[in-house]
Amino acid sequence: QVQLVESGGGLVQPGGSLRLSCAASGRIITIYNMGWYRMAPGKQRELVAVITSSGTTSYGDSVKGRFIISRDNAKNTVDLQMNSLKPEDTAVYYCNADLVVVGSSYRNYWGQGTQVTVSS
Repeated sequence: QVQLVESGGGLVQPGGSLRLSCAASGRIITIYNMGWYRMAPGKQRELVAVITSSGTTSYGDSVKGRFIISRDNAKNTVDLQMNSLKPEDTAVYYCNADLVVVGSSYRNYWGQGTQVTVSS
């Protein structure tokens, strides 16, 4: 079974920084795209950032220039460095990955989510 485990959420003041990490574990053969999504109360889930296996990145418009996504293919991890945080960045952040595991075909997986709260 595959697990995506996030860490690094918490409470931060506006203008501050946080770093989220996500580790994929299990009988993984290949990981394609890895990314972060978020869901704020009363809002739809939105893309934050995604990174391909070759390192190509894409960001949601609301975080461009402030957030940086990176990954370590050897460790099956993806990080999200969040800078200049705003109250509107408050949400549950979910790790997401497209991957293939032993005995199965290509599938999309989600982590359990980690809360990020930006408030003074």
